Amino acid sequence: MISFSSGFCTFRICYLAFFIGAKKMSEPKIAQKFPYKEAVVSDKSYYWCRCGQSSKQPFCDGSHEGTDFLPEKVTFEENKEVYFCGCKNSSNGAFCDGTHKNL
Repeated sequence: MISFSSGFCTFRICYLAFFIGAKKMSEPKIAQKFPYKEAVVSDKSYYWCRCGQSSKQPFCDGSHEGTDFLPEKVTFEENKEVYFCGCKNSSNGAFCDGTHKNL
């Protein structure tokens, strides 16, 4: 077993936290490389998953807990169909801008 210490975190503890369930992440998980087409209704709040870990894509299910990500709240003024980003890398927030084509 390799072990060294740096401040409060020993190598062993950091290694285990990183490889066994730690959810700290700086980049979102790509949920899919194409958008989610969804029918939305006016005056309802939708929470788009930013982390990519939700099992209810493209919407948040709380899987981001323990990460640096928070969902993006979106509302609409009319009923319509929209394309939510599936790759989590859009420059247009919750909405697809075609970035997935370059991943």
